[in-house]
Amino acid sequence: MSPRRGSLIVRVQTLTLVAAGAALLAPATMPAAAHQQAPTSVRRDSTVGAADLLAKLRGCKPVSKGRYRTDAGTPATVPVCGVPGAVFWKADMDIDCDGRPGPHCNGDTDPWFQPTTAFRQSDGRYPSAETLPSIVVPAPSRVWNYREHGIRGGSVAVVIHENRVQYAVVGDTGPRKIIGEASYATAEALGIRPDPRTGGTNSGVTYLVFKDSNVSAIEDQEETAAKGEELLRRFVGSTD
Repeated sequence: MSPRRGSLIVRVQTLTLVAAGAALLAPATMPAAAHQQAPTSVRRDSTVGAADLLAKLRGCKPVSKGRYRTDAGTPATVPVCGVPGAVFWKADMDIDCDGRPGPHCNGDTDPWFQPTTAFRQSDGRYPSAETLPSIVVPAPSRVWNYREHGIRGGSVAVVIHENRVQYAVVGDTGPRKIIGEASYATAEALGIRPDPRTGGTNSGVTYLVFKDSNVSAIEDQEETAAKGEELLRRFVGSTD
């Protein structure tokens, strides 16, 4: 679970407990030898343009029972919205660097670093935020429970910023009252500064998550891109 909130503004430094059965936390820092160069993440451009996609996401039919803050201490202004076969929200982007450590995401580069995430890879390891495009969803609460909408670890997501569209997966959970966070790799792919201390952006990011869309392995970026492309083209081409 990601405990950080806010890039350039106040961040939450207290880790919120996830659902029962989550793995016990490992030590918050790793030896320097563990900071090995991770493989480069897969990049695949969407054939669906950002403008066409955002045109389908105008307005909002809230499915959440309230609204979320984008950072600690800010007003709760962001609802989770429903569309056929998916949910979406429009928020900021804070940088999630949690998971398997690497040269850019570790206890030395990120004071809020946690070596665990809410979901694991198919091999049992925690994913690398440096190489896996992923997003963070709020932990279940009375405001909204992602599980009730067919969403879980490995669900296919699409993140839009300016004229860029990036496929991702749901890779972690965050605080129950805050929304708007994605991995180092997601930010980098969208042209957003990915530094866990000073990166991110204060607004202008749209997160779309497809219901019942899980990939077979959270780390399989080729499957994520292929399934995301299929779902996105179907969504934009629908008449609803």
